[in-house]
Amino acid sequence: MSENDQLDGWIDARAAAERLGVKPATLYAYVSRGVLRRRHAADGRRSLFDAAQVEELARRGRPRRPPGPGELAIESAITALGPDRPYYRGRDVLALTEDATFEDVATWLWTSSETNEHVWQAQADGVDRAVAAQSGLPADLLPLDRLQLIATALATADPLRHHLDPEGVVVTGRALVAGLVEALPPSRPSAREGRLAERLWDRLCPHAPEPGLLRAFESAMILLADHELAASTVAARVAASVRADPYAVVASGLGVASGPLHGGASYGAERLLAEVADPTSAGRALGERLRGGERVPGFGHAVYKAGDGRATALLDLVRAAAPGNDSAAAADAVLAEAARRRLPAPNVDFALATLGAVAGLVPGAGEAIFAVARTAGWLAHALEEYGRGGPLRPRAVYTGPPLPSA
Repeated sequence: MSENDQLDGWIDARAAAERLGVKPATLYAYVSRGVLRRRHAADGRRSLFDAAQVEELARRGRPRRPPGPGELAIESAITALGPDRPYYRGRDVLALTEDATFEDVATWLWTSSETNEHVWQAQADGVDRAVAAQSGLPADLLPLDRLQLIATALATADPLRHHLDPEGVVVTGRALVAGLVEALPPSRPSAREGRLAERLWDRLCPHAPEPGLLRAFESAMILLADHELAASTVAARVAASVRADPYAVVASGLGVASGPLHGGASYGAERLLAEVADPTSAGRALGERLRGGERVPGFGHAVYKAGDGRATALLDLVRAAAPGNDSAAAADAVLAEAARRRLPAPNVDFALATLGAVAGLVPGAGEAIFAVARTAGWLAHALEEYGRGGPLRPRAVYTGPPLPSA
């Protein structure tokens, strides 16, 4: 920390966390709840916190609040949501996209280790069963629908899936994620080796990857690997809390992720962009949805009211990888028209759809990227639940007819 930072009354995350007696990730939870002010240091990489505010909070004690309407409060050390982005165990997700692999990030979420020295390989018999299970499915079925079947088929080939100690779950997780990817029908020839992002690309795109677009593709997986207690993650944690095996945990997450207000949101944004043949048709595509009273997919976020930093980062990567691309120009025209109509800022689902349009991915590819990536987060939360004492059991606030008197 520089002397100017000290003189300005701001301290870095380590100093703030030590003064409060909390983990660094907790600081960002305080920021998202409006308890602490934060700004970026001059280098743009570190977060600084108001020293006076930290001192006042230290004297008062840790803030507590009851859950709001529709909220379930669960303590977790995995992901904190900042003002415009998540932090995985205290690490800024946007910084992770600079040079980390998806496997690195998943390992960090699961073990807090920065070392990933393992081969992520599926069990061959599990992949064979998953492929055979899809033999009667329509050829044009979306990838996310296939993934739900694949997860169940993979489980039937793993007799050790009920081994729920941390080491066992991590071993299962590596094979499970690889199996989800390898059991999808290939769009182009692919080997069962190499980085997971490359293998998933070959399932979702008929064209060989260009380096810049492949980096954007893997960055999308990193950005989507976890997002605190999103709906699918709550489902996954509930399953894990009753000691469902990792495959069942992932199947629970996949079922919820298919909803159009969650992991399926990128498919709606894909269809919106597909209607924009050129930049001049952006206004018509948006106008028709607004006239029909429809929700415009890919805009606004329940947490990031001022804008989703993941969307900005991914869109920048796509533009840099494909300058002058017609699909990128059409997406920018939609963004300009949305801003003119004062719609909310774009979210990561819009950026994911833009990646799909520019790269020429198959329909529904965004949902598949989301699902495979979020498997890392679901299993991280499962590991936390396996280490707890009992099942999650929310209680309802009863509003029905009066009960008969005893």
